[in-house]
Amino acid sequence: MKKIFLLAAAFALTTAAFAQPAPVKVDEVIKMNVETHDFGKIKQGIPVTYVFEIKNITKAPVVITNASASCGCTVPEKPEQPIESGKTAPLKVQFSAAAVGPINKDVYITVAGADAPKVVHITGEVLTPEAYEEYMKTQPKSKDDKPKN
Repeated sequence: MKKIFLLAAAFALTTAAFAQPAPVKVDEVIKMNVETHDFGKIKQGIPVTYVFEIKNITKAPVVITNASASCGCTVPEKPEQPIESGKTAPLKVQFSAAAVGPINKDVYITVAGADAPKVVHITGEVLTPEAYEEYMKTQPKSKDDKPKN
């Protein structure tokens, strides 16, 4: 009987020693200023950049362990330092605009201790230089100008 009790106690202690805290949901750790940024119509060959803001909504520092994108044309730069409680940090995302067509890219933000990455999106449309020039002719020069028809 003593052997069974000792074996059960040893098993319980071993299991407790190797137990790790359960991962938390990423939305309980960080909040983004926006989840999607629309670049609108952009000119082919001219890279564009947007800076998302990551806010720590916990009482402890948050570490962004990785930031990656759904393709090589999108390059995110993660914060290198932990984000203190209640503070924000930038996540710079650059899109190369090399290929003509619609933009619909995902950026994955991995947070230490979170169950899954946070996903933010960039959208828009890349136009050829000629199409972009035509598009710009239809845009108002200032708030008071009317589009040209």
